[in-house]
Amino acid sequence: MKASRLAATGAVAATAVAVLSTPAFAHVSVQPEGAAAKGGYAVVDFKVPNERDNASTTKLEVNFPTDHPLASAMPEPIDGWTIKVTRSKLAKPLEMHGEKITEAVSRITWTADGKGVQPGFFQKFPVSVGALPEDADELVFKALQTYSDKEVVRWIEVPEDGEEEPENPAPVLTLSAASTDEHSHGASTAENAAEKTSDDAKPARNNAADTSASADGSDTTARVLGVVGIVVGLLGVAYGVLAGRRRTDA
Repeated sequence: MKASRLAATGAVAATAVAVLSTPAFAHVSVQPEGAAAKGGYAVVDFKVPNERDNASTTKLEVNFPTDHPLASAMPEPIDGWTIKVTRSKLAKPLEMHGEKITEAVSRITWTADGKGVQPGFFQKFPVSVGALPEDADELVFKALQTYSDKEVVRWIEVPEDGEEEPENPAPVLTLSAASTDEHSHGASTAENAAEKTSDDAKPARNNAADTSASADGSDTTARVLGVVGIVVGLLGVAYGVLAGRRRTDA
């Protein structure tokens, strides 16, 4: 009875956790494939789940940030979807690789040619973006999700630190610290070369160490086997004594 009550209580608790957790995974979101480092380039995935039981997602419109415009945004082709990239003139030109950029991507729209994202499924929409700003910790991409029954869900509410997540949060891309790979590449190469030279210069010592380790391993194995033999012998003697006492008592 107690087991049944515990099982029922556990099932109710698990169901409650699942219900409370569902909204966190049900909205349109954006995540990088790897890292999205400040000042660099990244491939990001806009993940679109279908939240309806009787309609498919047939259109996704993602608006790019205007406070930190991105000069380059190249979507990956997806079978069954038509993609449109919209560019707009910048009020203040950007400097990139010594060139002045006067336009930036303002919107990307994906429109389904067929059924789109059907109930019970999700779709990823990859985009290569850059250069990412160096003076921001995150980028907000407001999105509109359209269903086959013409319903439009506006994922445009900006989450605020320290507050509960809004009902329709906008996708937010968190940027990591600027990568130092290019600056440390030379130093790392030099260290690797030095280590390789040192290793090549001491083959005899390494072989000797390997031989010594092998000998130590063999000696240890012999000792362990000896101890095991002694223990087995003692157990046999003890068993014999106990058996003798049982026969005497009988």
